[in-house]
Amino acid sequence: MTLEPPPEYPNARHLALRKALGTFPSGVCVVTTEGEDGPVGITINSFTSVSLAPPLVLWCLDERSGRWPVFVAATHFRVHVLAAGEQALAHRYARGAARLVDGDQAFLADRSLAVFECRVHQQVQTGDHMIIIGDVQSFQDRPGSALTFHRGKYGSLEGGSE
Repeated sequence: MTLEPPPEYPNARHLALRKALGTFPSGVCVVTTEGEDGPVGITINSFTSVSLAPPLVLWCLDERSGRWPVFVAATHFRVHVLAAGEQALAHRYARGAARLVDGDQAFLADRSLAVFECRVHQQVQTGDHMIIIGDVQSFQDRPGSALTFHRGKYGSLEGGSE
């Protein structure tokens, strides 16, 4: 049996798959945690609920991320669901700044529709990502419109009636 080398990433098939997956609109979040050198953040669009009892959420981290070691070693994290109009904040933590500076946690909370404080429940490495499942310890939310990501562009989704 001969092992084939893995395909070069990203190849045309990966790019086509990414384009097709981009047809599914998603919310945009910034996940933060405390690293050895202070707090770090990363923008994600893979956040979802898992269970209400117990209260579990998940998000996915690309193994190619420079923030991989910090988040994989973390025992706690915070998910900030970004409000509409916060594209600059999303972009800042997407590929730009990883480190948070004094006041960033409060700044993020002020620009978020919801904040979930989580303890790491489980991590599952699959494919080229780590699925990080969190046990929600506390949360807060407020009304407003959400920042969305669809077909490679930011947008917004108006909140429905309660």
